[in-house]
Amino acid sequence: MESRYHSHHPFNRRLNAGELQPFQVRGWVANRFYYQCRIPVKDAAVLSNCDDRATRRRWVVRMLDHDGHGDHEGANAGGIEIWTRLGIATGLAREVLESHALVVPGVRFAVDAYVNFARTAPWQEAVISSLTEMFAPRIHKDRLAGWPTHYPWIDTSGLDYFRSRIPLADRDVEHGLEVAMQWCTTRERQQRALHILGFKLDILWAMLDAIEKAYPDDLPKDQQP
Repeated sequence: MESRYHSHHPFNRRLNAGELQPFQVRGWVANRFYYQCRIPVKDAAVLSNCDDRATRRRWVVRMLDHDGHGDHEGANAGGIEIWTRLGIATGLAREVLESHALVVPGVRFAVDAYVNFARTAPWQEAVISSLTEMFAPRIHKDRLAGWPTHYPWIDTSGLDYFRSRIPLADRDVEHGLEVAMQWCTTRERQQRALHILGFKLDILWAMLDAIEKAYPDDLPKDQQP
């Protein structure tokens, strides 16, 4: 499964190797922002289907991890606000990010398909779909290690999102695995879990397919973000 994670996508490999032009980095940031904004909506959908109070009490934290608290300053910022600051550090205006004007159709379709899955699937299946986070810490560490050298034009404070997600991903995976172990009690459910993870991996891969196509190396300057 790990071999299908989007860290292995050619566009991401180029991104983390410092091979992209600034407009391509901005295009990736703007499109990925749509995913970040929809994650708490997805998590709310999981909650709406979940009839287990203990699970809801643990899961609701994920929404606040992204939406933030209070004034969105310091530890209250939340993932969406921290990603916004990444966008600003790459040269994007907050208003452009929040308008989702740069989101390409393929990304919007893939992300919305994921949210729709969470709305319609049993909550245990939606939880299992989140287990692609098992592979996330490495991709964040790679960005933290390489971006300051590869993209010195990006203020390093803009990389705070990657720093913040490493411990949160570990925590979330622990909970997700607990749910999966309790639910996957038959061979049929185990196979279903693998199918769900494959679906989520396809979502992440399809997003990069769409971004890669939208921002080729020779994109005319007047079309660059």
